[in-house]
Amino acid sequence: QVQLVESGGGLVQPGGSLRLSCAASGRIASNHAMGWFRQAPGKQRDMVARITPTGITRYADAVKGRFTISRDSPKNTVYLQMNSLKPEDTAIYYCNTISPSGTYTSPWGQGTQVTVSS
Repeated sequence: QVQLVESGGGLVQPGGSLRLSCAASGRIASNHAMGWFRQAPGKQRDMVARITPTGITRYADAVKGRFTISRDSPKNTVYLQMNSLKPEDTAIYYCNTISPSGTYTSPWGQGTQVTVSS
């Protein structure tokens, strides 16, 4: 079973940048996408970005033009470059593997806290 470890979060001022990493141990199915999600206090966990095995990306409207997802398949790692951060981006960020049917197929990790505040 794939284990996921997120890192790279922290405290940043509005307008700043962070790069999150998600390292996966174990073999990820070749037809599975990878996704980044976030959960703010009192809110549901929502998808932020996803990337298919062929590199096709999709973003939530709230982050389009500011966030970039990328994938290093040989290293089993997915990244999320976050620029022009806003206070509303504050959340715990998680990653997961996504089957072609849309199922999240790995146990959720601890996530990494991102706080955007002056």
